[in-house]
Amino acid sequence: MGKGGSIRNRWRGLALALAACAPVAHAAGGAAAPAVFDWFEYTGRDAAFEAPLPAGHYRNPVLAGFHADPSVTVGPDGTFYLVNSSFTFFPGVPVFKSTDLVHWTQVGNAIERPDTLDFDGLGVSRGIFAPAIQYHDGLFYVVTTAVDSGGNFFVTAKDPAGPWSEPVWLPGIGGIDPSLFFDEDGKAYIVNNDAPAGTPRYDGHRAIWMQQIDVAAGKPVGPRKVLIDGGVKPEENPIWIEGPHVYKIDGWYYLSDAEGGTGPQHSQVVLRSRNVWGPYVPYERNPILTQRDLPDDRALPVTNAGHADLVQGPDGSWWAVFLASRNYDVRHYNTGRETWLLPVTWKDGWPVILDPGQAIPYVAKAPSFMRGDASQAPNTGNFTWRDEFDAPAQRREWLSVRVPRHAWADFTATPGALSIHPRREGLDTLGNPSFLARRQQHLVFEASTALARPERGIAAGLAAFQNEKYWYFLGVRRAGDDGTEVFLEKRAGEGPSEIVAMRAAGPAQALKLKVSGEEGDYGFAYDAGDGRGWQWLARDQDGTVLSTETAGGFVGAMVGPYARDERAP
Repeated sequence: MGKGGSIRNRWRGLALALAACAPVAHAAGGAAAPAVFDWFEYTGRDAAFEAPLPAGHYRNPVLAGFHADPSVTVGPDGTFYLVNSSFTFFPGVPVFKSTDLVHWTQVGNAIERPDTLDFDGLGVSRGIFAPAIQYHDGLFYVVTTAVDSGGNFFVTAKDPAGPWSEPVWLPGIGGIDPSLFFDEDGKAYIVNNDAPAGTPRYDGHRAIWMQQIDVAAGKPVGPRKVLIDGGVKPEENPIWIEGPHVYKIDGWYYLSDAEGGTGPQHSQVVLRSRNVWGPYVPYERNPILTQRDLPDDRALPVTNAGHADLVQGPDGSWWAVFLASRNYDVRHYNTGRETWLLPVTWKDGWPVILDPGQAIPYVAKAPSFMRGDASQAPNTGNFTWRDEFDAPAQRREWLSVRVPRHAWADFTATPGALSIHPRREGLDTLGNPSFLARRQQHLVFEASTALARPERGIAAGLAAFQNEKYWYFLGVRRAGDDGTEVFLEKRAGEGPSEIVAMRAAGPAQALKLKVSGEEGDYGFAYDAGDGRGWQWLARDQDGTVLSTETAGGFVGAMVGPYARDERAP
């Protein structure tokens, strides 16, 4: 790992200088000395990404790792813009742009000011659900739901890179998954998933509602109406009709929705009407996308496919972005719900993403308007991503768990290094731990860092995190008079965390730490700089505790630098 001797020598000199001049951690109640990290590196090596791309093809998923609930629109210059759910991670609602639907660059976040929303007290998979993006009359709109923290709202921007407006709250619109539809006559409508009228007939019984909205005033107007009650086959008691989008194409209003829950039974269905208010008639060959009809034991399985949004390219072709997951051991997936891309085929006036029984391809023929080379890194494929922490601000790949109320990540205090001011909050908090999180994007990966030995009373290292109840912490702390210990801490469920392994590392002033994963097997290693190189602290650890199947919720595993203040209050 690393860039050779010059980097190692620079780091070793920096670590010794810090050890000599860093302040001792203050007395209980005062600020603790920061933990200092020199670099972070992430490498992914998935078998699904090893095959070379033929000319004119692209690689799926187009956004690997936790990028759930994609929504896409076209700006006035033909550029595509896409947003994803962020739940309680911050900054929230990442905004990507692309000229070809294949190569994406993050340009901003629709939720980026710390005082916009408050996620304290919420589990990781609450917060921002299923944002939808639309462009209309000079403005970009993102409408979404802050679950358990305010309800439905929208924000606007002239430039998707920001700044985005303060939230315009919609207290009259209940439920989740709102999206906007702007009709040709200038009227705007909001559609979303909410409970049906009256008492639900069964668990998962939902409805799709619509109401006209005055976006200038930020208020719904007129009556709400149910467009779908239950799903496209209500007699079969379908569950979780959600994620609706309305499109007007060739005189038809198309209503496309996810159905079946966002797990293995997930699917996409479509209905249409000549009137925006309906009645909407379902396509007789629904679903237009699913993977639930494929065998569990297939190679490199893709599951959970659904929650699609459609967009038209400059050549008249139609495309769908949607979520799906890459599994191992049948049901486990640590990389979360990812963003995939497939062409839409029109059959007798109906849009079809994938015929029944077809597997979602990892390599597909690209749009005729694709630009750029075959590489889609660092969004997908096998690659190495490294942060030398030599920029004055946090890179967009880094997130925090919930909204930081204090600036604990400092990229300028020590040139070429990240200083984390450790907070007392552990990884099991419902607040904001001092953890800088990056998505795990591969089933087979390594993540490593170099850090100075923290001051007494501070633990620092690498966290591999799914949510507040499921995580690993590979940490370093001082021990004895001048010793260093490396430890692995684990939490896997409702009980308290436990120390899985611990080892003395001598008087090391600077260490390197590494987390490796291969599907459900994780390993944790350290290099104390004593000439012995990498030493395994623990191997064959259960990585399924970082899978969504085990931990629950809607996110994927994250990895990154973490520091914790362990001093007595």
